[in-house]
Amino acid sequence: MSDSRSPRPPAPVAVRVGDWGWRYAGRNAWAVRGLTLSVEPGERVLLLGASGAGKSTVLSGLAGVLGGDDDGETEGSLLLDGRAPAEARGRSGLLLQDPDAQVILARVGDDVAFACENLGVPRDELWERVRASLGAVGLDVPLDRSTAQLSGGQKQRLALAGLLAMRPGLLLLDEPTANLDPEGAREVRDAVAAVVATSGATMIIVEHRVAVWRDLVDRVVVLDAAGGVLADGAPDAVLADRAGDLRRAGVWLPDETVPAAPTVTVGAPLLEARELVVGRSPLFSGRRRARGVSGRRRPDDTRLDHALPFLTDLAVAEGSALAVTGRSGAGKSTLALTLGGLLPRLGGALRASDHLANGAGADPGAWRSRELLTRIGSVFQNPEHQFLASTVRDELAAGPRALHLTADATDRRVAELLEALDLSALAEANPFTLSGGQKRRLSVGTALATRPRMLVLDEPTFGQDANTWRGLVDVIATLRADGHAIIAATHDAEFAAAVGASEHRLGAQQEAAA
Repeated sequence: MSDSRSPRPPAPVAVRVGDWGWRYAGRNAWAVRGLTLSVEPGERVLLLGASGAGKSTVLSGLAGVLGGDDDGETEGSLLLDGRAPAEARGRSGLLLQDPDAQVILARVGDDVAFACENLGVPRDELWERVRASLGAVGLDVPLDRSTAQLSGGQKQRLALAGLLAMRPGLLLLDEPTANLDPEGAREVRDAVAAVVATSGATMIIVEHRVAVWRDLVDRVVVLDAAGGVLADGAPDAVLADRAGDLRRAGVWLPDETVPAAPTVTVGAPLLEARELVVGRSPLFSGRRRARGVSGRRRPDDTRLDHALPFLTDLAVAEGSALAVTGRSGAGKSTLALTLGGLLPRLGGALRASDHLANGAGADPGAWRSRELLTRIGSVFQNPEHQFLASTVRDELAAGPRALHLTADATDRRVAELLEALDLSALAEANPFTLSGGQKRRLSVGTALATRPRMLVLDEPTFGQDANTWRGLVDVIATLRADGHAIIAATHDAEFAAAVGASEHRLGAQQEAAA
């Protein structure tokens, strides 16, 4: 006889989408429209499409988190086992891109248990589920381990364990490895494979790059940016028979080639770090809440996990490109924010050259917001942290207006950026209603709008299809040719190669410290 305490596998969900569409409040264009799709119980579907085609919107709709009439307009039908998603709470679980955005509580066990508590699972059963779910995703840490001590890959597995503990019949994964290093991505991919193998749940995963998930799915569905479905079928058949259509739609095919790196002559020194001590410390939380680049709020250190400091040496010059790499949690974002003058150094030296400082002083951490505008532009890992306007056009214009450029000059810069970043059709849209990839391109544009001599980018290519990725590469290559310096904290090795970046890897000492 089976053990009555062993977890029962969830019944896999049948998904039925009938001529469904969703339009966000305040938007003229539909995010998704005319989508008809059936997913049978237990199927594993890879959902592809261009940036902005509506992939994340589909997952949010299936998860029942799009909101009501005040949030947008819907048409058609969206059903899980014959019920609306809002009426099927607990039958689906949504895993997002950003590992940190999904951590709710301070301890691992409590975080996994959170959703089950909301579903009213009895306490004895709840903790059995928590332990079984952590084991299923291979996260072998104590239940009282601080969630702040986990790496990015571990946090994604923690979030996956929280979903598994709910025992959903439908797993919805929205680019779950987009912000992870290669090792962390493999950890999450392997954990997902183990979960679907043991649970039998239906799975729909959104991704731009096919190779990571190709062997785990039995079906590929490609959304058409104009509405409906562009391609649908077995992975090998779709990728072979529709390769031309998929490439034009921006789908990352397994044989995708990387553009050749530009040849750039490096110029005068701009910034030098020597034995720089970098970390996030509550000692500085009170005095570093000033406004950031283009009037954007600096990250509030009181809301950030403390990271132990490490030492680093580097130099940046005109026309140079530097890729800061390392494991998730190694401190890449902390280093980027410090180099950008948005976090104070904890020790050592960080000195801007006279050419970059131009009278503002040697320490970027002491520069005022307006002094940063034309000297160092920063792009945060989370694009929404630097949005402040109600339209894409006004967002791009905020920096030039802060510099008191004329209206004509501002309009010209904004028009150029809208075109270069493939955002022209979204000029009057609210930035917060854009897709993840569109938000990322807009955040890059806000930094470019003031034409800073140095640009610091945190994961600049996440959420991009192959076409928009190439567009960003072209923009960065042009900046380098014009003498701008680029620093990018990134896991995207193809991006680093395409822009000709040298590598500054945060090594074992820094990774252990973080």
